[in-house]
Amino acid sequence: MLEDKIFTNQRLINLAIIVTAIWFTWFAQNTFDEYTIRIINNVAIFIILAVSYNLINGITGQFSLEPNGFVAIGAYVTAILIVDADTMLYQYDIEDPSAWVLAMQAEFAWALLFAGIISALVALSLSFPVFRVRGDYLAIVTLGFGFIIKILAINNPQITNGSLGINDIPEYSNLYWTGGIAIFTVLAILNIIYSKYGRAMKAVRDDEDAATAMGVNTFKIKTYAFTTSAFFEGVGGGLLASLLTSISPDLFTFFLTFQLLIIIVLGGLGSTTGAILGTIFVMAGLEYMRFLDEPMSFMGIETDGTPGMRMVVFSLILILVMLFAREGLVGKKELKDFFKKKKAGK
Repeated sequence: MLEDKIFTNQRLINLAIIVTAIWFTWFAQNTFDEYTIRIINNVAIFIILAVSYNLINGITGQFSLEPNGFVAIGAYVTAILIVDADTMLYQYDIEDPSAWVLAMQAEFAWALLFAGIISALVALSLSFPVFRVRGDYLAIVTLGFGFIIKILAINNPQITNGSLGINDIPEYSNLYWTGGIAIFTVLAILNIIYSKYGRAMKAVRDDEDAATAMGVNTFKIKTYAFTTSAFFEGVGGGLLASLLTSISPDLFTFFLTFQLLIIIVLGGLGSTTGAILGTIFVMAGLEYMRFLDEPMSFMGIETDGTPGMRMVVFSLILILVMLFAREGLVGKKELKDFFKKKKAGK
């Protein structure tokens, strides 16, 4: 009875999320200017990345630092598939690019799906050596993966065009694509969390040895979380490539992983709702604070623009938030937890 009630409540929440998101997407597309729409597109893509990263890092409790690697894979796979052969041949800085790179073409939807699948397959192959270690050692191993992908991108110009990257990528990413996939990602991750696999992931996070003693196949659970996270990170990378219309290895540094780590910790490690709020706070906040870098007039006092001032102010805000909200903006709570009625007498 309790499980049926939880399932029903989750379905209602899912429906509310879908209706609200569809309405907001339509409203934004028909109301906001191009600059604001681009910010929302960027926020939606980072929601995909943050929510999926939170699955392995926050829900399963594996301190993994790999997102930049999988985002890069997704971005390059998508770019190769949607840029036409003539454009690729023209911009490649070598005489003989790989024939299969020029021959492979796909529609945007199929390119995104393929990007996610390739990322998931790479994650699956990495799972065997990666999950032989835990904690800080796991972080170091996965951190190295991101550097390896960047080096491979630089040193294989016949595929990736090396350090010059790929330009003139068709801009298919719009609010309907980014918003739709963000909704799907959030709902998919939430349904995983509330399934038996999600409960097993939390058991691994809380005490891996105890979970093993209770019969949980911890390697299988960690691999499932890792590959699922990688799939959506690959899709997010493809959307990012199409939004930016130009990618290079320098775009996928550890800073991208660090940015996502800040987002999920700020929102509340282990909370999908927190990952969404953290993304909005960080990505939209940084963008709208650009005025701090420009000359200003305050109470008759003229000040010159100070490059980087917004980062200083934003860092101070982050410090204050973490001082007064040690578990992030929402802790481990989800949206449904805020609507629970308190029991009588409590």
